[in-house]
Amino acid sequence: MTNLTIVASINVKQDKIDFVKDEMIKLIGKTLLEEGCVQYRLHQDNNNPAHFLFYECWESRELWQIHRENTHMVAYRAVVEGAIESFDVSEMTELS
Repeated sequence: MTNLTIVASINVKQDKIDFVKDEMIKLIGKTLLEEGCVQYRLHQDNNNPAHFLFYECWESRELWQIHRENTHMVAYRAVVEGAIESFDVSEMTELS
């Protein structure tokens, strides 16, 4: 079975960097316990601290979709509403 790779690029408002970063870090432990989560890694750009990237690996698209609607994800989106400049998600398949 081929896993689903998710690359989520998040740009945060300059005055909300630490707040959003703390909220994203809170997601990691809960998400790693979810069914189908293989990897869930948060990165921060060295040259632009307002840019974050989640690199995720899921057993299936269906399990990733469930993750997106889990309580902690819904709560996160509500808490950071208005603090995010842009959010781009790519669904990818590993080739090698």
